[in-house]
Amino acid sequence: MAERNPRVDAYIEKSAPFAQPILRHLRTIVHAACPQVEESIKWNCPHFVYRGAILCSMAAFKHHCAFGFRLHDQIVGKSRHDGMGDFGRIVSVEGLPPKHTLAAYIKKAMALNEAGTKRPRSQARKPPPKTPADLDALLAQRKHASARKIWEAFTDAMRREYVDWIREAKTDATRQKRLATTLEWLAEGKQRNWKYM
Repeated sequence: MAERNPRVDAYIEKSAPFAQPILRHLRTIVHAACPQVEESIKWNCPHFVYRGAILCSMAAFKHHCAFGFRLHDQIVGKSRHDGMGDFGRIVSVEGLPPKHTLAAYIKKAMALNEAGTKRPRSQARKPPPKTPADLDALLAQRKHASARKIWEAFTDAMRREYVDWIREAKTDATRQKRLATTLEWLAEGKQRNWKYM
């Protein structure tokens, strides 16, 4: 049986009390179904790796947990749930499918990893987000040089989260507040959804 990663232990211990039994339950099922699985922390949440590829992952948030598979469409079908993961917002162990169902999904995921199945790439790649003129003007100011440096290092997806958030403001006052918050968070090196990471 593969060793358990102490970083995953720490993640579980630092999660909300409601989340800890859910995460432990999921972890136990993954290890029972795939004894060779390796644990790691990627994107600030626990991932389970089998034969060099991600098998599945779990995460805890303030009020719910999430669990999902890398090749989810081929394992459980297209997700019809809100939130991250294949099983919607999980708030208790009882909210999960039965152990034998989860184990069957894990075995299917293992077979796909063994076959070297890749995640299908999206046909239409999104163009890079256009930085709003007011944000661009603020980032050009010398006093916001550190925020500009972080902005330039961000991926298109990371920038898009901020751009969409700013554009969704319904009033000018809200937009100005979001611009100020964006500059503050960028200067601290934070992504838009840093609170959930």
